[in-house]
Amino acid sequence: MSHYVDGFVIPIAKDRVDDYRRLAEKTAVIWKEYGALEYWECVGDDIDTQPDCGLRSFLQLANAKADETVIFAWVVFESREKRDAVNAKICADPRLQELMKPENQIFDNARMACGGFRPLVRA
Repeated sequence: MSHYVDGFVIPIAKDRVDDYRRLAEKTAVIWKEYGALEYWECVGDDIDTQPDCGLRSFLQLANAKADETVIFAWVVFESREKRDAVNAKICADPRLQELMKPENQIFDNARMACGGFRPLVRA
């Protein structure tokens, strides 16, 4: 499999979800313009603890507060090399720099988790 995926888990205040959606709509355009194949941003809907399963919830994973939910996002690229090239262009793009100014922050960047992933199974 030649694709590469960047993944993100972001705790966000429930009352900022619409603000985040507007931000994501703008950033999706930038990622796709530079070569991302897919861009997904999903908001938690059924992410409470599942006591019968013994699993940890996304709320617990993200250490979300009572007034927060979780964004689960991923971006698909042709390859890790393409991802690296795309992300370098994105980071230098003045549109993204404007969106990411401290006065425009919708969530705490220090609490966001992210990483690059090689596909293991795709069905």
